[in-house]
Amino acid sequence: MRKILGLTRYAVVVPAIASMIGALLLMAQGSIAIVTVVVEAVFNNSYLKVTIVDVLTAVDAILLGTVLLVIGYGLYELFVDDLIEVPSWLQVKDLDDLKSKLIGVVVAIISVVFVGVFVDANRADEVLAYGLGAGALVAGLALFAYATRKPSKEDKPKVTAAKK
Repeated sequence: MRKILGLTRYAVVVPAIASMIGALLLMAQGSIAIVTVVVEAVFNNSYLKVTIVDVLTAVDAILLGTVLLVIGYGLYELFVDDLIEVPSWLQVKDLDDLKSKLIGVVVAIISVVFVGVFVDANRADEVLAYGLGAGALVAGLALFAYATRKPSKEDKPKVTAAKK
């Protein structure tokens, strides 16, 4: 029974690979969108604010692709093979590592979305609402990360041996 339960961890391969495929798709679409925006800006003299919003939207897709890639690598690394070759900043040792990496990328996405709303003249009346919502979400993520973090070596009280 223990062997069977141990083998169930390989079920994570499917969502890990699906996340990586989704990541590659979003990154490709975001990159194509940026090239399209550049062509439009150069040949059709599009408005600066439209160009900014379009570029930020494409960057948002690329960042979301990054989230999916981090999820895919993290799941694979945690459940299947912790010896895959990834940069040291992408190595995931436990769920807390994955959580902190995801929170960082989500905060970046929230920032990009907010800047897109801020720059878009057609949605100027929504800036305050988006700003408050984005701020609340980032504050909630920060609080969650703080409340669920594991104590580091510096946080642990030092125990000294009693002198005889």
